[in-house]
Amino acid sequence: MNAVFGNVTTLSLLVVAVVGLGEQAAKPAQPIHLTKASRGHYHVVHGWPVLPENTILDEVSAVAVDSHDNVFVLQRGGRKWPDSGVLDKTPIPVPTVFVFDGRTGVLLAKWGENLFALPHNITIDLKDNVWVADVALHQVYKFSHDGKRLLTVGERGVSGDNGAHFNRPSDVAVAPDGSFYVSDGYGNNRVLKFASDGRFLFQWGTKGKGSGQFDLPHAIASDGAGRVYVVDRQNARVQVFDGNGKYLTEWKGPPFVSPQDIKISRDGIAFVAEGGNDKLPDRAGLLVMRSDGSLIERVGRYGNYDGQFQDAHWVAVAKGGAVYVADFTGRRVQKFVRSKG
Repeated sequence: MNAVFGNVTTLSLLVVAVVGLGEQAAKPAQPIHLTKASRGHYHVVHGWPVLPENTILDEVSAVAVDSHDNVFVLQRGGRKWPDSGVLDKTPIPVPTVFVFDGRTGVLLAKWGENLFALPHNITIDLKDNVWVADVALHQVYKFSHDGKRLLTVGERGVSGDNGAHFNRPSDVAVAPDGSFYVSDGYGNNRVLKFASDGRFLFQWGTKGKGSGQFDLPHAIASDGAGRVYVVDRQNARVQVFDGNGKYLTEWKGPPFVSPQDIKISRDGIAFVAEGGNDKLPDRAGLLVMRSDGSLIERVGRYGNYDGQFQDAHWVAVAKGGAVYVADFTGRRVQKFVRSKG
């Protein structure tokens, strides 16, 4: 798997880190035009990450940060979601997980070749285990920090709606005791909870617009108090539950248009990746929100320059406060830090 973390040599630090623009020509960095609410708060870190020569990212689906400030980036290596809806179940032959030093942006390792067919999320738990849900294979995986598979839940390539099967699962949230929640997802519109060893415990949710119902639960997260946050994408809201699936509240309406992912920081601040689009350029970006769902600030907008997004799809928060955003269509990940003063 070629996962080596020690004695990393300098990887051409002069490489311009406008990451993963694919066939598009990289544009020079431009000043960020933030909304009034975000001016003087979070700003992009130019030149992060640093890719070696002849290395690009493809569509970047997700990002996560471990306890050592290493940043795990999930990219799909050329695999696309087909217009027909029939998903390719053959393994992606190239590495899909890229690991960067959160401070320097240097590429530390790559792994994940011949493991996934269409990976959607990447989650890192308190023990630095790595979790991935594959929407094509209908499975959820737990890996060690360097990519050794530790647990598989679901039957490979077989969809279903019971406690042993998923239908295009989208994300995983891990509780401090090792139990975990799965948002399931594109097919079943439900959330399942499992014990740390993968035993099914219970589930909740059906398709709909009511409280506790979902129309594409796209991402899931938990906070220090045990609350569970589900991004109900097609209903343009975030629903909040207790650890047993009891509905508590929802965040709905502006600023949400197409929320994609949510993470909760140690101090209870919520970070939401908002997809937006070119027709609603001021809606795309990173939303910084209070624990009651009110907006603190919006960072970025639709665009292709540093600090802008074509399709903000996933977000991760480091313990030191840095925020990383995966730009799916833009084929890159960007780092944001809070301004001092």
